[in-house]
Amino acid sequence: MSESKTPWTQKIAALQDKKEYAELNWEGSFEDYLDLVRNNPRVTRTAYQRIYDMVLSHGKSEYIDNKKRLIRYHFFSDERNGGRDAVFGLDVPLMKLVNVFKSAALGYGTEKRVILLHGPVGSSKSTIARLLKRGAEEYSRAPDGACYTYSWVLDKTLPDGKVIQERMRSPMNEEPLKLIPREWRAKIFAELAPPDKGFAIPELGEINPACRYVFRDLMGKYNGDFSKTMSHIRVHRLIFSEKDRIGIGTFQPKDEKNQDSTELTGDINYRKIAEYGSDSDPRAFNFDGEFNIANRGIIEFVEMLKLDVAFLYDLLGATQEHKIKPKKFPQTDIDEVILGHTNEPEFKKLENNEFMEALRDRTVKIDIPYITKLNEEQKIYEKEFNERRIRGKHIAPHTLEMAAMWAVLTRLEEPKKHNLSLLQKLKLYNGKTLPNFTEDNIKELRKEAAREGLEGISPRYIQDKISNALVSDKSETSINPFMVLNELEGGLKQHSLIPSEDIRKRYRELLNVVKQEYEDIVKNEVQRAISADEDAIGKLCGNYIDNVKAYTQKEKIKNKYTGLYEEPDERLMRSIEEKIDIPDSRKDDFRREIMNYIGALAIEGKSFNYRTNERLQKALELKLFEDQKDSIKLKTLVSSVVDRETQEKIDVVRGRLIKNFGYDEESATDVLNFVASIFARGDAKD
Repeated sequence: MSESKTPWTQKIAALQDKKEYAELNWEGSFEDYLDLVRNNPRVTRTAYQRIYDMVLSHGKSEYIDNKKRLIRYHFFSDERNGGRDAVFGLDVPLMKLVNVFKSAALGYGTEKRVILLHGPVGSSKSTIARLLKRGAEEYSRAPDGACYTYSWVLDKTLPDGKVIQERMRSPMNEEPLKLIPREWRAKIFAELAPPDKGFAIPELGEINPACRYVFRDLMGKYNGDFSKTMSHIRVHRLIFSEKDRIGIGTFQPKDEKNQDSTELTGDINYRKIAEYGSDSDPRAFNFDGEFNIANRGIIEFVEMLKLDVAFLYDLLGATQEHKIKPKKFPQTDIDEVILGHTNEPEFKKLENNEFMEALRDRTVKIDIPYITKLNEEQKIYEKEFNERRIRGKHIAPHTLEMAAMWAVLTRLEEPKKHNLSLLQKLKLYNGKTLPNFTEDNIKELRKEAAREGLEGISPRYIQDKISNALVSDKSETSINPFMVLNELEGGLKQHSLIPSEDIRKRYRELLNVVKQEYEDIVKNEVQRAISADEDAIGKLCGNYIDNVKAYTQKEKIKNKYTGLYEEPDERLMRSIEEKIDIPDSRKDDFRREIMNYIGALAIEGKSFNYRTNERLQKALELKLFEDQKDSIKLKTLVSSVVDRETQEKIDVVRGRLIKNFGYDEESATDVLNFVASIFARGDAKD
């Protein structure tokens, strides 16, 4: 007997959430909807109120950056989609954007403006727009984001005399309360949303021409009986969808010869003229322009300032009056967030065009610059190039960091303080402290650099060159910073967005700055790997502390080998202290500081460990490295002759680089060879 199997369609159907499907496809009478509004007036929110609530629904966190209170809105981290479109390092511009939404939601005037995201190519303008559109879609499916519209159920007589019912959906997905005549609204709205509800139903415009035609026709048929007219209304849940062109619109300008304003405001349906007898009958008009279908939601204008002048006039009315003018019909009310984005050359054309003053006056410009914080820039590349996505190739430590460092350096303006280098400025911005520089100094640096982040290298260029390095045959199993930096330098010749040879030369010089910084980093890592012998450091620390204790208490110390009491070993103590630049004049202070620290730990019942004191740990590691580097004979790696004992020591260091610093076998060997070549040149730091 054959085993019975569950059909595949049933298995798939079992995955469906039927309760959610029922909620998303809710339908009821106009009376049902009025009860729904009475229970929750917020379902009638405007587009701006909805977008603002959507952003807040994902939460926010506050933090202090250089004495400035900043807010990070989690919505822009895109955690719900695994961070696929996460925006990094732009908390200040995003705060300004959300404040515009807040002001518009409260009706303070910015709801009558075009929001224009302005910045260089690749600065996340399109990503922010995409996040807002997708967020609006998802929010409309959530219980808190529920939104409703309506359809007419009408009798239609067929040629054979048979009468059937057909549905006519509100072509602009309008709020059902707009069906209530304006002169009745104040009283009804006050009852539906009394003050104790904490929300006032917003001002609503008039219904669209097609629905207005049907409304008037039915009111005439029923001798002005509103209740009978509303019996033809079915209210249903409105789910935004860019793919289905519901509540989300996107307009991208084509070449000037093919631009047609009906793409924004709709056009006549010539097939229906025969049915309705006239091209001025609103039922023979397709209200399917981008402004029409984006009603209640958001419309994005891609490269907005490339629009033809005729389009810009439509834009003026849509922003200030919240009205559009379809062909042969009166001005029609809309309610939507109008968001555009543009690059700097197009914006400069707008500024220089005296005929566009009206548009400039109705525009809220928000600068979206490149990231100027190294850690945030690095996150962009870590999101794209990580172990989960890149298989078969290991990305050596600091590879993405060095690429990000160069990108940020190209965007920074030279500091006006002569005692500060561009690299030091980058480190200050990234949260590192430097002697004689306070948080106030960092705020001054940012203020004096007005165009910082609006010029420089785009993240896209960096991503392209990292991709080139990954598919290159120069390395079998890993890529390192030099491979990527060489790709970045090689591509500068063909980079079409570099305006002059002087800037190209400056970018090459900055690559050398990054290479030097990388040298310092890997030398330090190899030093730490060599001196990572816990037992050896522990013994060295114990010896140092014994001598310091004897020195500060003016005692002698017993020699373990001779048994004789001797003066504290000044040479040993200074050899350690000099590694962290303790001058001879401050040695007594430093030694007393160490003993006081040990005493304070003892009072708290804690034992001393060199790792609890960062400066002392660094000094001990550098001293141990100094003592061991000659025994390991790193320089011998440059030659092909390495004795067995030395090779074993080098293998131990290589193992530490792999275990503690994230290298693989190939990249650890490369780093050791590279640092060995530096020592061979005599460039190692004392």
